[in-house]
Amino acid sequence: MKIGYPCINQTLDCSSSRTFRLASYSEERLVETVKQNLACLGRILEYNVQHGLLFFRLTSDLVPFASHAINTYNWQDHFKPTLRQLGDYIRSHNMRISMHPDQFVVLNSPNANTVKNSIAELVYQGTILDLMGLDATAKLQIHGGGAYGDKESAIHRFAEVYHTMLPEEVKARLCVENDDRTYSLTDCLVLHELTGMPVIFDNLHHECVNNGEPMREAVLLAAQTWQPERDDILMMDYSAQSPGERKGKHVQSIEEQLFHDFLAETEGLDMDIMLEIKDKEESALKAVAVARSLGRI
Repeated sequence: MKIGYPCINQTLDCSSSRTFRLASYSEERLVETVKQNLACLGRILEYNVQHGLLFFRLTSDLVPFASHAINTYNWQDHFKPTLRQLGDYIRSHNMRISMHPDQFVVLNSPNANTVKNSIAELVYQGTILDLMGLDATAKLQIHGGGAYGDKESAIHRFAEVYHTMLPEEVKARLCVENDDRTYSLTDCLVLHELTGMPVIFDNLHHECVNNGEPMREAVLLAAQTWQPERDDILMMDYSAQSPGERKGKHVQSIEEQLFHDFLAETEGLDMDIMLEIKDKEESALKAVAVARSLGRI
């Protein structure tokens, strides 16, 4: 089991998601910003290795406006050596990497332009992982999208876009995650049947929207969609409900007993856990200690 956190390290004095306003775009500014972002990413990866946090989600903002029409600069060639160096470090330390495009990536939208922009964003993020030299175990994680008044049609529209419009290198990395409002684990399993995509499991979302599956059974159902030789083991997101907040809002800091109970309930099931908890690496370090106490790491 690998445990990690997404995108931002709050201990270090740098950010790998620096950006700027579209109105102030220039190639010089782009190059300087990406250079700073990748330098910070290197520091974050080193911190994570030093602290046993071997699962990390890269920010979508490594290359600002990468999928926007304004960006015609060949950043791929410019930063290929740096990205490969980062990828070599990741592989040499047996880290697991993912990316999670923002909510505007909706493959089943009835709006053709939204679908086009969504695919461009997935191509950009997949290119980052490709340039790092990471294999298909490094994943791109998206949600099912909208239901648009007819979820069955929306699911089939997703599958049609998947099969007819996505490049093979994106399909090799793409996963779908159950969400907290529309697409339950059961819906994601249908998408898996239609596309072959692995299902990323989110325990908090499952608590919000489910079809009565107990937690252990739900984890097992998601895990069975992963092919070890191609995908590696199940990736999942872990969080807990923030008290007194809207349903599905992530907790500020890990509740160690709850995490202990989740690991106990899923004893014997292999997974890598991404903590979607607001204090990031602080909770991840506590989670590693809990998992180690149970012999899971």
